[in-house]
Amino acid sequence: MSAAGPLPRREGPLGGQRPAQRWSVGARFQTWFTSRIPLRDSTTLTQRNVYILPTAPGFMLGLTLLVLLIASINYQLNLGYVLTFLLTGSAVVGMHVCHGTLRGMTMNLVAPEAQFAGANVTIGINLLSQRRTPRYGIGLAVLGTDHWSWTDVPAQGAARVQIAFQVHHRGLHPVPALTAETRFPLGTFRVWTVWRPAAKVLVYPAPEPHPPPLPPGEPRPGGAATVQRQSTGEFDGVRAYRRGDPLKLVVWKKAAKSDELVSRDAQQVQRFELWLDLAHTGIAGASAGGAPLEQALSRLCAWVLAADKQGLQYGLRLGGQEIAPGSGEAHRKNCLQALALAFAQTGGTQP
Repeated sequence: MSAAGPLPRREGPLGGQRPAQRWSVGARFQTWFTSRIPLRDSTTLTQRNVYILPTAPGFMLGLTLLVLLIASINYQLNLGYVLTFLLTGSAVVGMHVCHGTLRGMTMNLVAPEAQFAGANVTIGINLLSQRRTPRYGIGLAVLGTDHWSWTDVPAQGAARVQIAFQVHHRGLHPVPALTAETRFPLGTFRVWTVWRPAAKVLVYPAPEPHPPPLPPGEPRPGGAATVQRQSTGEFDGVRAYRRGDPLKLVVWKKAAKSDELVSRDAQQVQRFELWLDLAHTGIAGASAGGAPLEQALSRLCAWVLAADKQGLQYGLRLGGQEIAPGSGEAHRKNCLQALALAFAQTGGTQP
């Protein structure tokens, strides 16, 4: 049973330089300790990675027992001895029960799904127990935060816990270190562990809230026609509705605004390609990196979502990287992934 481990970081009023230096040393120690924990997406808790320390009520109980023992010795109180040793025995039993609540449990990480920057990334954790008695009062959280998710694990069963955190920059980010703790049954001891998952989460750029309309289509190789930008953001290639046109070709947005049915002209669409190009975002200095690049990628992300919602075929150009025109969920994810990882090694946002 380990008796030491990373202490939780607590916030409070700090005055002068000495407390700040103290917390700086504590943060450095926790960073050093966490870096020594191996990366793995599944971990089984043993006496080597489960830590225990008394809580504030636990210290108060110990002080009370010490006072009772001194008073019983001083006044030769037999009932005082009985009460002191009874409470001491209960505290010792509670310590072993508390440590055993985490010891032997297995935690498995569910691979996180990609998310947009600034949104909550939710990860799932499966808690597995092989023992014949339930485990009560188990909480999990991102290390260093106070947003806990609590659950009980049934006997020889499993429980699912979900933890959310935010990532504010695009790229491929490691899942932060997690901690699990319990204070069951008496609350006099805190038992905890620290876990570093090996999984990473892909974070897309945050889409621009109010992007400009989609850029005009480019003639396919061999085509001589031109196309105009639509003020509504719809890609060109529509005509008046003809009887017999499939309903899936009807552009309902235009129909709602003009009170006339219009359909996509498949022949005209075939002569043009919709390319979402970094150079066509209209943001000066996007190729130089920094904030303009992130703004341009945010606009491209919004365009990808808009084109996908309209069911259009579109391609993506990011400097020397090019994704051929296509459509569907797989194509959308491919484009968003390219935006998330674009220019990661040439001055863009690092994962």
